[in-house]
Amino acid sequence: MRVSSQGVTVVALLADPDAPTEIAQRMARILSTRLADKSGQGRRFDVEVVSEPFTAGTEDPPTLMRRIMDRGRAENWDIVVALTDLPLHSHGRKLVMDVSHEHGLALLSLPPLGGLRLQTRARRAVEEAVLGLAGPRATGAEGPPRNEPLLGPFVSRLAPVHPGPVGEEETADLRYVVSGPRGYVRVLVGMVRANRPWRLVPGLSKALAAALATGAVATVNSTIWGLAEYLSVPRLVIAMVGSVGLMVGWLIIDAQLWHRSTEVSPEARQRARLYNASTVMTVGIGVLVCYGGLIVINLVWALFIINGQVFASVTRTPLHAAEYLTLSWFVASVATVGGALGSGLESDEAIRAAAYSKREQERRHMLQDDHGD
Repeated sequence: MRVSSQGVTVVALLADPDAPTEIAQRMARILSTRLADKSGQGRRFDVEVVSEPFTAGTEDPPTLMRRIMDRGRAENWDIVVALTDLPLHSHGRKLVMDVSHEHGLALLSLPPLGGLRLQTRARRAVEEAVLGLAGPRATGAEGPPRNEPLLGPFVSRLAPVHPGPVGEEETADLRYVVSGPRGYVRVLVGMVRANRPWRLVPGLSKALAAALATGAVATVNSTIWGLAEYLSVPRLVIAMVGSVGLMVGWLIIDAQLWHRSTEVSPEARQRARLYNASTVMTVGIGVLVCYGGLIVINLVWALFIINGQVFASVTRTPLHAAEYLTLSWFVASVATVGGALGSGLESDEAIRAAAYSKREQERRHMLQDDHGD
């Protein structure tokens, strides 16, 4: 690691576009002060954020580390920490961070940090990495022993993170990974968060238009009134689950979101299962958000349009709050089925753009090109 002649350690946060850049920019506002306070001895840090797609075309950690090293050599940076929202794998394990004390580099994969308090967890991981790289053991002539766990606080805060194996020819000399069921769940939740499932709502404009139109018509249909009135709560739940499942399945099949691996290795199959699970959860959360919105819209429409006397004459039941809620709930299920049919009008690219982060879209494009070749 280089040491600035002015006594200021220049730290570059090299971030993939989209979510990693946003996280790095928010982190950079306070990172200099926090690093100076933690390092002591009057040391100063200058933090820069550089947004560029350094993971384009590959998700191989050794290749990415070499790219980061080459990028850092071209600039006046003392330490480079790269952030990506792609899930990375190494030796069958899910990678959290690669660190090279010799070159002053670190590569952080955000999905293994989970979906909750991501900003805080990412900042703590970057702080520990920078302080470890800027410490005296990082600047010694011999460097740290390979695989020596220097970032103890990083591990304890982010369990089930633990040191992982590093190949002798790799740029990294320290690696952190996650494993086991808890690690799998954290990576999965992190991948779903990176995809930002709430973006699916505005991204499916034609499907939403079809759902709203279906709901508006169903709300004033006397047959729907009668069905809603005599449906029990378990049947309403079954209707909800069925309509949401139909919408999710249709979107995944129609837009070809299901990942099929051409490799037969257990690691490739495990990655495929992880990607497909994140797809189902991403689309499922997005559809559930749409479903909740339909309930609210249908309720407002019902309050405005339905006449209590007409409703009572058809169903022989007074129109009270429970009837409004039951009707809105059932109509939301009917409207979701209409939305599933309307989603066929959306282009596959529009659905992928709404369902995936920018890095995930590029990764899937790359895989499709490889399969085509």
